[in-house]
Amino acid sequence: MRLSRDDGLEGESNSIQNQKRLLTKAAKDKGYADLRIFSDDGISGTTEKRPGYQSLLSEVEAGRISAIFIKDWSRLTRNQEVFLRLSRQFFPKYDIRLVSVMDGTDSADGEDDLAPFRGLINEMYAQDISKKRRATNKVKGSPGEPLSPPPYGYLKDPSNPKRWAIDEEAAAIVRRIFSMTLEGFGTEQIAGALSSEHILTPTNYALSKGRNVGGAKVFKEPHKWNSSTIVKILSLQEYCGDVINFETYSKSFWLKERIRNSEENMAVFRDVHEPIIDRAAFEKVRQRRGTTRKRKTNNGEKNMFSGLLVCADCGHNLWYHFNQKNHDIKYFNCSNYRGNRGTCDSTHYIRVDFLEQVILKEIRRLTQFAGRFEDEFVRMVMGHSQKAFFLEREAKQREYAKLKVRNRELDTLFSRMYEDNVSGKITDKRFARMTQGYELEQAENSERMKALSAELSRDESKAMTTDDFIATVRRFTRARKLTQWMLSELIEKIEVHDAEKVDGVKVQRLTIHWNCVGTFEVPDTLKLPEPEVLLQTRK
Repeated sequence: MRLSRDDGLEGESNSIQNQKRLLTKAAKDKGYADLRIFSDDGISGTTEKRPGYQSLLSEVEAGRISAIFIKDWSRLTRNQEVFLRLSRQFFPKYDIRLVSVMDGTDSADGEDDLAPFRGLINEMYAQDISKKRRATNKVKGSPGEPLSPPPYGYLKDPSNPKRWAIDEEAAAIVRRIFSMTLEGFGTEQIAGALSSEHILTPTNYALSKGRNVGGAKVFKEPHKWNSSTIVKILSLQEYCGDVINFETYSKSFWLKERIRNSEENMAVFRDVHEPIIDRAAFEKVRQRRGTTRKRKTNNGEKNMFSGLLVCADCGHNLWYHFNQKNHDIKYFNCSNYRGNRGTCDSTHYIRVDFLEQVILKEIRRLTQFAGRFEDEFVRMVMGHSQKAFFLEREAKQREYAKLKVRNRELDTLFSRMYEDNVSGKITDKRFARMTQGYELEQAENSERMKALSAELSRDESKAMTTDDFIATVRRFTRARKLTQWMLSELIEKIEVHDAEKVDGVKVQRLTIHWNCVGTFEVPDTLKLPEPEVLLQTRK
């Protein structure tokens, strides 16, 4: 027996219960009493990856089956190639009697002359259903109706099944996962914490609520969270309240593999349902997870600055190390240093204890400024943020427009050269050589335009988060110790410049890029104390 979503459209006649009654009666009428049931519920007949189907074939090969009863051939397969292989080779090899009740065929009466046509019709039906479903999804998905089931943390709105409502019990876990990520915990640590507290995984949680889920239904460890599950949750933009349709596609109805669509072919509808995660927090997590970082030394030790420090000269990340002779001295240096087969001329060496003191005191100077001169701080931050944001956005828009114009020029050049080639003014060899460079340039332009389009889209969600930054600064006014959470909330990155000597004194400059506002220096005219740094292990 088999039932898929497509077969369900035909109503009760194809239900599993109806098939079971029909086949049990047919088998008993022909004298069979020792019956076994093989069933696949909710799986397409175009695939052989069905547990019931595979179990049936295994039993046949083991010699424990003498006859097979099916409602019709489409219950066994909708693939004509598989159909012919089973009917002409596999079943005869094991002396299997095959009875298709609704087709009125019984292999005991001889070969079915219409078998090839039945297989073709079943395959054409599957192809037709696939086309209709694609068209239906296009009609439903284009205006913004969600095509996928609600992710963990949401459920279908009881008053409107075309919208999602927050499932507070699961949403609390989603918020916790994002919060722990911002605090600096890794995906494996988060998965371990949830597992140790015996929190049901998303699939098992849905099953506990009586909701239908695909895939396996039995789990040995229902509380065992995996890192991959955490990664998937952190990647879902739907938690911001958005609906994203046409994220994936398949090349053919025979190929079940889903391929991720390009961004321009997706349909994104913002703020459709109530968000679980604030958009600024989601973007912060996505940005941090998209950063390449070496978070550990060779012995596995971690540091809170890993992933935040970049070389001011080459832009590469700085890597975390400790001194081989004195393990109390921990430091970062440029991962692209020429001495390590890179291209950067200097190490950009910087001590961790130096960083901790300087950054903490700079954060204190910022919070003191915000506390003592609140109105001026708000005005400066808002003005600086908006100015930097609009300047950067305008630069990206100008670059995008320039690339678009250049691509149109290249199209015109292609057209002219083609005409010259057809008329004989340009030989085929010269035409191929001239167009090759233009094709490469146009492909590079298109890739850059895609990247700029994605950046401009992300910038929109970051434009109005200055208020969040100001509120965050106020939260850390009384901070006495630097933490991963503090760094994640306040700082986007820190540029480390190479140390240099000024009037005989070694000086090293850092450029702090604050979240949402970029580089922002506390005015010196306000007479706030400069940070004093003391390193105990070195003169």
